[in-house]
Amino acid sequence: MQHQSSFEFVQAVLGEAMRERTMISATYNSSTLKLAPHQIVLRNNAFYLGAVNPNKSRRVDEDPALGYFKIDGLSDIALTREGFDPIPAENCAPVREGDQVIVAIH
Repeated sequence: MQHQSSFEFVQAVLGEAMRERTMISATYNSSTLKLAPHQIVLRNNAFYLGAVNPNKSRRVDEDPALGYFKIDGLSDIALTREGFDPIPAENCAPVREGDQVIVAIH
């Protein structure tokens, strides 16, 4: 039986989550997070997930925004059954010059 590489597995989970607008759970820097994936970005020859962390503390007047998580640093990635509404496309512009959006849900 042939096993998928972890990169192929991560690609499949992130792709499905973005298509279906489903939250993922993952471990990042030893913390378990629930994320709403919006895009995959190439930055400095590494892939990053642009995602909203709904549990991040924000000011009352602050809109949700994308955080960027190095995909190689994500582990224990799984789909949840919780859907999400995407944030507006204008709030999804890459934050660094030279960032290349590979795939986005908008």
